[in-house]
Amino acid sequence: MSLEVQVVKEVSAVRASADALNLTEEMLSASSVTRQLGDQMTLAKSYVVMAKEYNNLEFAWELSVQIRACQELLSKSATRGYPLTLQEAEPVMRELASLLYQAKELHFDSATMIMKLKAQIQGLEERINAATLQSTTFGQLAAEAVPKGLYCLGSRLTMEWATDPDLRNRVARQTHSPKLTDNSLYHFCIFSDNVLATSVVVNSTVLNAEHPEKHVFHVVTDKVNFGAMQAWFGMNDYKGATVEVKDIDSFTWLNASYVPVMKQLQDAETQSYYFKGAQDPKSAVKFRNPKYLSMLNHLRFYIPEVYPALKKVVFLDDDVVVQKELTELFSLNLHGNVIGAVETCLETFHRYHKYLNFSHPKIRANFDPDACGWAFGMNVFDLVAWRKVNVTSRYHYWQEQNVDRTLWKLGTLPPGLLTFYGLTEPLDREWHILGLGYDPNVDPQVIESGAVVHYNGNMKPWLKLAMSSYKPLWEKYVNYHHPFVQQCNVH
Repeated sequence: MSLEVQVVKEVSAVRASADALNLTEEMLSASSVTRQLGDQMTLAKSYVVMAKEYNNLEFAWELSVQIRACQELLSKSATRGYPLTLQEAEPVMRELASLLYQAKELHFDSATMIMKLKAQIQGLEERINAATLQSTTFGQLAAEAVPKGLYCLGSRLTMEWATDPDLRNRVARQTHSPKLTDNSLYHFCIFSDNVLATSVVVNSTVLNAEHPEKHVFHVVTDKVNFGAMQAWFGMNDYKGATVEVKDIDSFTWLNASYVPVMKQLQDAETQSYYFKGAQDPKSAVKFRNPKYLSMLNHLRFYIPEVYPALKKVVFLDDDVVVQKELTELFSLNLHGNVIGAVETCLETFHRYHKYLNFSHPKIRANFDPDACGWAFGMNVFDLVAWRKVNVTSRYHYWQEQNVDRTLWKLGTLPPGLLTFYGLTEPLDREWHILGLGYDPNVDPQVIESGAVVHYNGNMKPWLKLAMSSYKPLWEKYVNYHHPFVQQCNVH
C-alpha cells in the first residue's frame, strides 16, 4: 500500500471517529462519564495552584499526575470515537476524588484562598505605597539638590566679584542707567537664585529679539547668590540688553510686619510643618518643601513695589526658554485686567477645585470651582491696573486667611488664583508651553510653535533628572565656552 493511500485512510478514520463521538455533547451531558471526569480535572487544576501557593509541592505533584491521567483518557476517547465507560474511568476518578477530599481537609477552598489573596494584595499595596513615597522623596531631594557644577560656578563667580574691583565699578555704573525706568523699553522680571538658569532666560530672550538693546532685565536674587549673579552679568554682554541685579535682602520694607509669609515663617508650628516634616506619610512630600516659602517665589506679588516707576512688565520664571520675539506682549490689550496668562483648563483637573479647598465656606462663597486655572512662568502684568485695584492687599488677605493651611496646601499658584480672580486676561496658548519638566509626551509641534517653553516640574534641564528629548532646547542657550563654565565642568 502506498504512503499516500495510507494517509488518506487515517484521515478518513479520524473524521469518522469525530462524527461518531460528539465531544461537546458529552461534556454538556450531566450523566456522562466524560463530563464528570472533566469537572474533577478542572477542580484539580485549581487545587494545584492553591497547593503551590501554600508551598505544598508534593500534593501539587500528586494532583498533576492524576490530571495527566485524565487528559490521556479524554484524548483516547476522542481518538477512538466512542465515549468513556465508567469501568475504564473509575480508577482515575477514585484517585482524584480522594485527592480532592484531601484538598478540602487542607482548607484548599475558594473562601480561604480569596482571603489569602486579599491579604497578599493588601500587603503588596502597602509595599507599593511605601515604594512610591520613597521614590517621591528621593526624586524631590534630587530636584532640590544643587548640582556640583552649578555650585562650583557660583563659588567661582562670587570669588571673582570679591576680588575684581574693576568689575564691581563697571556694574555699579550700570545701576544708574536711565533705561531701568524708561517705560518705552521692554521690561522683564526674573526672580531666581540660579545663575545659569537666569542666564539662559536672558540669553534666549535677546537672541530671539529684533531689538535686544531695547530689552531691560530686572533680576532679583538672594544674598548668597548676589555676588555671583552680579559678576556673571557684568562679565557677559547680551547684545546690548540691560541687566539689573538686586538683592532681595536690600528691600527693607519686605519684613514680617508687612508680609504674611514672612510672619508665618516665624511661627513655631509653621517651621515644624515645613522644615521638620510631617507625621502623616500620605501627605505629598512637595508640600513639605521649604522652597515654597522662599520670598523669591512670593516676590511676584510685590512687583509694583519693587519697581515703582514701571507700568508694564513681563514676568519670566528661571526654568523657561524663550523661542520667539516677546515684545508683542507689551502691546496686548488686557482689557483692564491686571495679568495676562495662558489658561490650563483643557483638562478638568486644572480648574479651581483642583487647587483650592471648596469645602471651606470662604472659598465656596467667593469662587467658582469650575473656573479655569492658569499658569505662572510667563505672564504680562499691567502695573497701573495693579496699583489701581491694590492687588497686593488681596494677596495679603488670602495669605492671612490661610495661616492654618485650610484654604490650600502650599505654593504660589493657589494664592495667585485667588488674588487675580476676575483680573486675568487669557493669552493664546502658543505664548506659553508647559510640561517639559514632567511630561514626556508634549507634542513636538506644540513645542516648536511655542514662544516660551516651561520646564515646570522636578525634571529641570540643569539636573541629571532632565528628560533628554527636551534638554537640547535649553542647552543651546548655555554659554559653554565661558571659562568658568568649562572649569566647573558644567554639562
